[in-house]
Amino acid sequence: MASVLLRRPVLAWALYDWANSAFATTVMAGFFPVFYSAISGSLSTEDAQFWFNVTLAAASLLVAVAAPLLGAVADRGGTRKHLLALFTLLGVLMTAGLAWVHSGQWVLGLALYALGTVGFSASNIFYDSMLTDVSREQDFDLVSAFGYGLGYVGGGLLFALNVLMAQRPDWFGLADAGEAVRASFVSVAVWWALFTLPILLFVREAPTPNPAPPAQAVREGLAQLRATFRAIRRMRVVLLFLGAYWLYIDGVNTVIKTAVFFGDRILGLDQGALVTALLVTQFVAFPAALFFGWLGKRIGARPGILIGLFVYVGAILYAWRFLQTEADFYGLAIAIGLVQGGVQSLSRSLFARMIPVDKAAEFFGFFNMVGKFATLLGPLLIALTPILVAGADPRDSILSLSLLFIAGGLLLWRLDPEAGQRLAQTLEDGHHGPRASDRP
Repeated sequence: MASVLLRRPVLAWALYDWANSAFATTVMAGFFPVFYSAISGSLSTEDAQFWFNVTLAAASLLVAVAAPLLGAVADRGGTRKHLLALFTLLGVLMTAGLAWVHSGQWVLGLALYALGTVGFSASNIFYDSMLTDVSREQDFDLVSAFGYGLGYVGGGLLFALNVLMAQRPDWFGLADAGEAVRASFVSVAVWWALFTLPILLFVREAPTPNPAPPAQAVREGLAQLRATFRAIRRMRVVLLFLGAYWLYIDGVNTVIKTAVFFGDRILGLDQGALVTALLVTQFVAFPAALFFGWLGKRIGARPGILIGLFVYVGAILYAWRFLQTEADFYGLAIAIGLVQGGVQSLSRSLFARMIPVDKAAEFFGFFNMVGKFATLLGPLLIALTPILVAGADPRDSILSLSLLFIAGGLLLWRLDPEAGQRLAQTLEDGHHGPRASDRP
């Protein structure tokens, strides 16, 4: 196992997750919501929340709609690594720019945050697709899990440092917590840029036969996208997986984004304990993701994902029935950390097996498009349960999330991964480029 993970292209590829996860933890989950509250002073709470949610929705919608086209253009032009670098640069510059936003400049702050989110999300399209460049097919599960695992550790380490900076600014020569937050934005930008260098230097993108120049790549990418969209509607196994993935990853994303709110507003737990629980999840997820990578290699990615979904249902039942104290919340954080990275990483590696390598970025564009639309049903279920179910309270609402994991698991149970692999091989035989398992 170690010999595979320590190969230079694999390690360089995985370090990109280590790099950009700092944006997901420190900026998205940690500091920007608090920072935005501080700079939107003149806005009412309702207006501030409205514009924040509109900005998030607009950024997500933009990436979701553009993702398949970006992937098609990258495949036709052979420019996946170039586009990864371009969107990374966008994310890095926008994140650093947040450090110079001051009170009252909430429009500028939201604009920078939205563009940073676009850079983060779009770069992941090309990063995900390059799994087929650095790994043989039989190692997809392990390598994909290694990337997620390093992401959890890298994001968690910098987030822990940034939290310490905000709590003890004098230790770092900073005036106060506000200055510490601004310094944290700069640290994320530097971290993201620095650890992006290995993938740019040491990962070799599979050559594209007759790559098109930029303008032609856009035209041909549009034509290829239309053809692929027509074809994918006939690819039952891929559609079945994307349907299953949309359901259960919606549950995963909803748990991630609502856990702290649930602990704070429903249970009244200490905010410091909630932040600690987030960090616990980050670090537990590293060895757990590697274990799931090993498990996927032994029993297959589909059974591994189903095991993770079963644990999620159990965790939801526990939270609904028994969760009361900080110790209970820590236990729940550990349980989620044990399966979160595994479900995500095995989903990526399973999808990689069922798509043609010469259209990897385009197909991962569809994969990421589904992921971007996958925090819709969960919040709606939580919001509507007390309205639609007589006598239900906010605590009962979390039970509804189990429906997403059960429905997604049932669809995944019907999936035939081998049929998907045969289909991918057939499509490749009609184009160019060998399977990753056939490349040295």
